[in-house]
Amino acid sequence: MTNYLIETQDLTKQYGSQTSVNRLNLHLKAGRIYGLLGRNGAGKTTTMKMLLGLTQPTAGAVYLFGMPLRGNEKKILPRIGSLIESPGFYPNLTGTENLKIFATLRGIPNAHSIQDALELVGLPYRDKKLFSQYSLGMKQRLAIALAVMHDPELLILDEPINGLDPIGIAEIRTFLRSLCDERGKTILLSSHILSEISLLADDVGIIDHGVLLEEESLAELEAKNGRYIHLSVSDAAQAARLLETVVHTTRFQVEDDHGLRLLDLGLSLPELARTMVDSRLELYDLHLCEDTLEDYFKRVTGGEGIA
Repeated sequence: MTNYLIETQDLTKQYGSQTSVNRLNLHLKAGRIYGLLGRNGAGKTTTMKMLLGLTQPTAGAVYLFGMPLRGNEKKILPRIGSLIESPGFYPNLTGTENLKIFATLRGIPNAHSIQDALELVGLPYRDKKLFSQYSLGMKQRLAIALAVMHDPELLILDEPINGLDPIGIAEIRTFLRSLCDERGKTILLSSHILSEISLLADDVGIIDHGVLLEEESLAELEAKNGRYIHLSVSDAAQAARLLETVVHTTRFQVEDDHGLRLLDLGLSLPELARTMVDSRLELYDLHLCEDTLEDYFKRVTGGEGIA
């Protein structure tokens, strides 16, 4: 039994000698939006497929609604709406006609469910335009309508804003936020667009090469960024001792053998420099700086940022 709506324990997926997902431990609380952030190929889609039983893990376990997924698929999966890659819509049918087929196959009894789903994503009901004539953004909207049509408790959406224009992105963002805040839905979404995750998610997991590097609330993530004093000296350990004994502050982090990050912004930069030099430390750099979320992403992944 788990206290999370979604929890994975050492979830792993290997394809031959390649490890796509490596000992992943996700923790998703009910009634929140969780953003799984990573570059293309980081393991996001594979993770979501394992959560939905579309791909069997090589090792580890998935728990949904407090139950193990294995053996409880018939109880769990009808409570989930998902968008993984592109649904198999019929190109020669309209959006409404496509949804009617899926509603029949799934036994959805609510006569208004199709119209409600289309209105939620901003698509017309009983429109005559065929799916083959849809723009990429319209196709993405229809896919999201399909995911929410049966009023699921949990939504698992892989890159839901992919292909949308800026107005469409803002509309889907507002729609997803309202689903969470007003209807109590829990949403797990993936994206490689850092700015969108920061505008939408309550909690963030950063995945890179199949490894979950960070998992925390957006507020905690943002607290790790912002204004700080960067100090670079010949001996970071000695500088740390001076900060504690002479400067009388413990609000700092040792980054490596030479770098420190000071969070006490009330310190005087000239006095800090004088303290280091008077103690025969070589001072390489001392300045006030401000990180962005992209800077943080680059730091934890050890590479270039994403959009």
